[in-house]
Amino acid sequence: MESVFKITLYRIFCNREREWFIIFKVYNMFVKVIGGGLAGSEAALQLAKYGFKVILYEMRPFKMTPAHKTSYFAELVCSNSFKSKSLFNAQGLLKEELKILGSFVLQVAYETQIPGGKALVVDREKFAKKITNLIETNPNIEIRREEVVEINPDEFTIISTGPLTSDKLSDNLKKLLGEEYLFFYDAISPIVDGDTIDMKKAYWKDRYGWDNESYLNLPMNKAQYEKFWEALVNAETVDIRDYEKKVFEACMPIEVMAKRGKDTLIFGPLKPEGLENPLTGEKPYAVVQLRPENKDKTAFSLVGFQTALKYSEQERVFRLIPGLENARFLRYGQIHRNTYINAPKVLTSTLNLKKYPFVFIAGQLSGTEGYLEAVAGGLIAALQIIALVKKGKTLPLPKESMIGALLWYISNYPYKNFQPVKAMFGLFENIPKHLKGQAKRKFIVNRAIENLKKWKKFYEDFIKS
Repeated sequence: MESVFKITLYRIFCNREREWFIIFKVYNMFVKVIGGGLAGSEAALQLAKYGFKVILYEMRPFKMTPAHKTSYFAELVCSNSFKSKSLFNAQGLLKEELKILGSFVLQVAYETQIPGGKALVVDREKFAKKITNLIETNPNIEIRREEVVEINPDEFTIISTGPLTSDKLSDNLKKLLGEEYLFFYDAISPIVDGDTIDMKKAYWKDRYGWDNESYLNLPMNKAQYEKFWEALVNAETVDIRDYEKKVFEACMPIEVMAKRGKDTLIFGPLKPEGLENPLTGEKPYAVVQLRPENKDKTAFSLVGFQTALKYSEQERVFRLIPGLENARFLRYGQIHRNTYINAPKVLTSTLNLKKYPFVFIAGQLSGTEGYLEAVAGGLIAALQIIALVKKGKTLPLPKESMIGALLWYISNYPYKNFQPVKAMFGLFENIPKHLKGQAKRKFIVNRAIENLKKWKKFYEDFIKS
């Protein structure tokens, strides 16, 4: 009965949009944004741009997560890459759509980028510091460094606590939603000190020839690879409880991948195609790629080396890679809980809860996977709250856009065993069957951009009318 009353009250306010807006202004209501990651940072900055007062909650540094190291907003805990910049790639299209919608986070990513070939790679620390400064100096954003453990469904709230949502808040959300959470374990790659890499055994080259200063390559011959593989598949991992051993395919620990077969890695993250040694012209049997973590190239992450190995085992096994014999680890690979909701059961395509329309879920907690997917969620949740407050209803995005297709997928997935999804061309429907390859991608991209621009114009006219 309580939830019926709340939704009835919501509909009354929607029919009296002017009075609702006046009430919002008179009582100086705040929009609460819980979680200062990529989604929460984008949401807070978007709301503030439109003149909304925001309370941004972030529990760090008083309560840290297993993966975070700093108190910065928008800290990148995994890779420092935002993936492809190519427009005819799903990630490139997502970037273009975020540009159209005026993403703050994406703009800062471009401002702090370092060489990364066809990928948008950022200086991790400069990126987070710049986002933090934007938030701390914004007069419309109040920062509260505290853990939120309970949600009030009658308040405008964006929950963007990400895959490491605290246990207390997770328990409260379970009660609020009436649905059990789903868990899988997420893994991150180790980072090594650049001064401890044997550069005599390495060479710079980008697999696709975009920027040969973007990746440092450590080649292996067959004997070296087989020794490494044997050690990897027999190495000790951290203990994980049985019911939490659900691994997400897009972020699979390298040792799990290796156990699928001796050649799996050389067709995956260690594939040698396009990475012939520029000095000899020879094609290695396998290649480990390292990506710079900063502009000065003092630290490197091992590309594709997400891992659940024990720290001592990481040193033993990864030092078998030629060039890393004396490597000093600045950060070990880790595996940690990744929490997300059963979005098709509880979430709309505008990211508010079906039972509680004032409460929005954004970022990886909503069931999307990836940095820019999280940014998109925070941005759209903010825009939908603005529309809801000003005009009494939300505005779904066109399914022909990448962001719209992504949000439609997570809120309407028709099967059991829902898992997080990232931006990909496979989300699109109604594509002429005769189109293949590049022609198909061009059709998808052009249609997406056109539809999103139309939606943006309609949205802006809608909230101003």
